[in-house]
Amino acid sequence: MASRTPLLNLSSKPLLVSACAVTGVGAYFGARSLLTQAHAESNEPNYVFHSWGPKTLRLKSSKSVNHNTKRLVFELPGENSQSGLTIISSLLTFSRPAGRWLPVIRPYTPISVSAQTGIVELMVKQYPNGKASTHLHSLNPGDSLTFLFPIKEYEWVPNRFSQVYLIAGGLGITPMYQVLQGILNNPNDKTKVNLIFGVNSEEDILLKDELEGFKQRFPTRFNYCYVVSDLKQEKLGLRKGRIDEKLLQEITGRPDKSMKVLLCGPPPMTSALVGPKIGFMSTGGGVLGRLGFTKDQIHSF
Repeated sequence: MASRTPLLNLSSKPLLVSACAVTGVGAYFGARSLLTQAHAESNEPNYVFHSWGPKTLRLKSSKSVNHNTKRLVFELPGENSQSGLTIISSLLTFSRPAGRWLPVIRPYTPISVSAQTGIVELMVKQYPNGKASTHLHSLNPGDSLTFLFPIKEYEWVPNRFSQVYLIAGGLGITPMYQVLQGILNNPNDKTKVNLIFGVNSEEDILLKDELEGFKQRFPTRFNYCYVVSDLKQEKLGLRKGRIDEKLLQEITGRPDKSMKVLLCGPPPMTSALVGPKIGFMSTGGGVLGRLGFTKDQIHSF
């Protein structure tokens, strides 16, 4: 996913983080041969991110999808391997950009499904001064990246809500897409999904083919609205402007307790929609509060 503030404030203790990471790498590689042998003798999937310790994965492919975003596919150890991540989980990456002594640690949300065998895929937007994103964009097939551990962002329970509204801005689409896949690919989850995706330009509508594929497969359970601030001409499914109170009122109607909102986007957007944050906690209010959503109905990343 887009680089976001980790759940742990790791940047405040870089030397401790570096020391812990090095220790973890040593412990991991010391045990990896035994784990690999055990899984080779079994037909059970190897859930790579269920076990403790950093995993260093080789980049299989790198593909540009627009002017500042790439899809990076990393190979898991063994064809039968799966990430094993739960819905709404990110991976904390550890890298050393050229010219830096201290490592850079950032979370990204995979866009590949948990059950995908052999690979894990990230979508990474390069920011002008982004140390981690610039480093990831510089990787070539055959290069490696270290993943420290997964971060569970939210506990999703199938059918707890009748509807969920996914509000994404920019690369905030990656956790929303992970939620969407997890719900619609689960035959036992009947939750209806509504996606509101705000971007600057039409070329910034990421995962468009995948999203429209879900709409074709689940026409009664999935709806989406693309909101483009710099749209030259309105088209079917494309709205000009920004994600504001008028648009959300039109889409959500009158909220009730059976609805949930998940939100991920740039800080100005999230602040406008849910109010300012103190630490990781929203103070409540904002556009969604005025529409009638209570604080416990909203989770922002």
